[in-house]
Amino acid sequence: MTLPDSLAYQLTSPFKPQHQAIFVTNYIQTTYKQRDANLANILLAIKTLVDGKTGNYLIFLPSYHYLLDVSQAFAMAYPHLKTVVQQAQMAEADRAAFLANFAPNPDSTLVGFALLGGIFAEGIDLKADRLIGVGVVSVGLPGINTETDLLRDYFDQQSHQGFAFAYQLPGLNNVFQAAGRLIRGSKDVGIILLMDQRFSSPRYTHLYPQHWQHFQRLYRPEQLTSAVHNFWHPEVS
Repeated sequence: MTLPDSLAYQLTSPFKPQHQAIFVTNYIQTTYKQRDANLANILLAIKTLVDGKTGNYLIFLPSYHYLLDVSQAFAMAYPHLKTVVQQAQMAEADRAAFLANFAPNPDSTLVGFALLGGIFAEGIDLKADRLIGVGVVSVGLPGINTETDLLRDYFDQQSHQGFAFAYQLPGLNNVFQAAGRLIRGSKDVGIILLMDQRFSSPRYTHLYPQHWQHFQRLYRPEQLTSAVHNFWHPEVS
């Protein structure tokens, strides 16, 4: 989506598409009114993701309040799994300690919870088996505020695409950045789990880069279980 006088240039991914599975849970809704009703499905989807293979995982959420709700509910539901949670305020030493949990060659599973668009969603390199799965809960729309609404109104006047430029694209860029933490080298392998049915709508899919075009829509929790298993164990699928 570009303005008529803008320049656009897109590079292809240097990594093999088959190294990265992209699953969209079409049965999960994370709009504000639907979050409580979908919490159980979100927790089960995260658990299904991490059950696929022992390793380190990062789950991103669009607000700190939502992050606390989901991470606390997950820890209560699955107390045997180790979790680490991004704090609202973290000094440099705290950030380093958070990332140090994502050690290579893990012998148990770690589930980290972090803020979409935050300090752990860009500029970090957890290569190889330091990270084998990323989950994103919701499409990450910015919160409604006067400044963003003014931006929306401006682009509505220019191109009738005010919502896309003011809300949708910034949120999706944050999703791309978070998902980009997964594949950092030619030998990295893992799963991206997008937990919101909006990710499978044309409004979003037509903006996906070429190496995301093999994404899979999943309509039931059992389909996610099979998809995760088949990715990690293709020889027995």
